[in-house]
Amino acid sequence: MKVTVVGAGAVGATCADNIARKELCSELVLLDIKEGIAEGKAQDMMQTAALLGFDTKIVGSTNDYSKTADSDVVVITSGLPRKPGMTREELIGVNAGIVKSVCENILKYSPDAIIIIISNPMDTMTYLALTSTGLPKNRIIGMGGTLDSSRFKYQLSQHLNCSPADLNAVVVGGHGDTTMIPLIRLATWNSVPVTKFLSAEQQEKIVKDTMVGGATLTALIGTSAWYAPGASGAALVESILRDEKKLFTCCVALDGEYGQKDICLGVPVTIGRNGWEKIVDFELNADEQAAFDKSAAAVRSMNDVLKTL
Repeated sequence: MKVTVVGAGAVGATCADNIARKELCSELVLLDIKEGIAEGKAQDMMQTAALLGFDTKIVGSTNDYSKTADSDVVVITSGLPRKPGMTREELIGVNAGIVKSVCENILKYSPDAIIIIISNPMDTMTYLALTSTGLPKNRIIGMGGTLDSSRFKYQLSQHLNCSPADLNAVVVGGHGDTTMIPLIRLATWNSVPVTKFLSAEQQEKIVKDTMVGGATLTALIGTSAWYAPGASGAALVESILRDEKKLFTCCVALDGEYGQKDICLGVPVTIGRNGWEKIVDFELNADEQAAFDKSAAAVRSMNDVLKTL
């Protein structure tokens, strides 16, 4: 198996490091447009192999897409990171051109690859990748909901004083501070609803803190987060290459599911060797469906910016 990570910044390098440590593939290509960055980080990671005990071969490349040939999965992290005070909408103009170019170059050498989008604004970049490449919809996956759901579990664990691994909690909708929908009604702690243990005030705080999770970290560290986004991308790669059929929230193309069409939005899907394989209907209640429809409208307004470029 072969994996390519495009973008050797903090998110891409973290994603690549997770993939290599778990030996998810025999060859991992790290590609970046900046001279020497990918090669340097690839060497640095390879120099941990003897210490960490992995045998994945890591290759760095400065914009030479021929080295990515025959990749099974490609993770796209490249693009301008969100700066403090910057909205995801403001990223569209720059990042749309980058993501479109990357997809075109990748598919020249790996026409059968499954593509995972991490670049922001993620919902719109996923939609752009789908519409510009013409690939089957199951081969285009936006990572956002996987990260948001992990952040949701973190917030819940802080209030419940429990292991995040014991929680099932899902965030649907757009990957944005005002568009994501943490489904606290459906969250469980080892099959018991978390609402049995949390006050209404706690539940409200958990939902709000989850929604601003990305912005909170951007304010604290001065740029977008990287450990959890990188690990989220690697988790999707693992479920694909090992055909795990795990259930993640991912940004995928909807065709009537959850009441939406012609949009890529975060919903629960199973992830396996064919990419995303099945959308799972969580049967939203009236309030949740209204929030989902509002989220879709906001994402569509961002998608409309693509028409002006």
